[in-house]
Amino acid sequence: MEGVRTAGVEAAPANPHPRRKVLEVEDYVKGVEARDLTTLGRAITLVESNAPRHQEKAQQVLQALLPRTGRAKRIGITGIPGAGKSTFIEALGCSLTRMGRRVAVLAIDPSSTRTGGSILADKVRMEKLGRDPNAFIRPSPAGGSLGGVARKTREAIMLCEAAGYDVIIVETVGVGQSEVTVRSMVDCFMVLMIAGAGDEMQGIKKGIIELADMLVINKADGDNRVRCMATLAEMKRVIPYLHTATIGWKTPALLASALEGSGIGEVWRVTEQFFRTLKATGELDTRRREQSIEWMHALILESLRSQFYQRADVRSRLDRVEHKVAAGQMPPLAAALALIDGSEIAPEILSSPR
Repeated sequence: MEGVRTAGVEAAPANPHPRRKVLEVEDYVKGVEARDLTTLGRAITLVESNAPRHQEKAQQVLQALLPRTGRAKRIGITGIPGAGKSTFIEALGCSLTRMGRRVAVLAIDPSSTRTGGSILADKVRMEKLGRDPNAFIRPSPAGGSLGGVARKTREAIMLCEAAGYDVIIVETVGVGQSEVTVRSMVDCFMVLMIAGAGDEMQGIKKGIIELADMLVINKADGDNRVRCMATLAEMKRVIPYLHTATIGWKTPALLASALEGSGIGEVWRVTEQFFRTLKATGELDTRRREQSIEWMHALILESLRSQFYQRADVRSRLDRVEHKVAAGQMPPLAAALALIDGSEIAPEILSSPR
């Protein structure tokens, strides 16, 4: 009979493509602690899920792994499109693994505003690093929600730390508010720049450079090196007039070529100096504590917002109220307060035709 042992021979299973085993909390914890990459990947998928039952299990996993977290150096890297972020991260990551370090890269990818899809190409762009047994690369689609990005990426950081990775690099898409979001979850924030992009002063106006703990002028190779040196000199002239991103640390500007590998060692040397300085002053612990509290409040707001829009009375009236506000027939504040406290909105407002 199919699926039954006969004469000491085990027949082939009835289903040639059985479903993957459903992992319990203990399975996730043991697998992550054992540094099993398949389990780590599934654990990150679990924390990325929006399903309530998955979120509940994910929090149990994180709670059990909490004592193993917090020991890694958390580094955020951003830069405008074309700054060579992926090439730079691969060069830095390979340099670190050669030193015996274990590196995890969490790349927040842009999501399509039309389809919700994302460009998960980091494993292709970082092919060499992706093959390194001491490296782990995880692209995470942004999904259009910075709040979702913050929660899922923070929890992925914790899982990677529990799996023994001692350097966690978070790569941003390099546009808009995502830099501020990533800055709130890492220890050291690095901004990659390139020469001749007309972007130096624009970056200062945006305040992105004021968030940086390190500025790296990338692609300083070949004929472009002279232009990069000019950009470096300009940034060094400007930096003293900017607000300091981290108390007790003066933001440096450095040259590097990810393509040639030059300057990568110096970037890491300065990065380690940054961590030594912050540990000595106590600023690193302070930053971590403040980030954890900020994270908690962000999660409270996210939860309250989700619960509010799931309320039956809100769902039944929201569309009509939005229309009246858009048509100038109802003040936005009055509409918001009425929806929040569940009070009655004038029947003539809700029943009037669109």
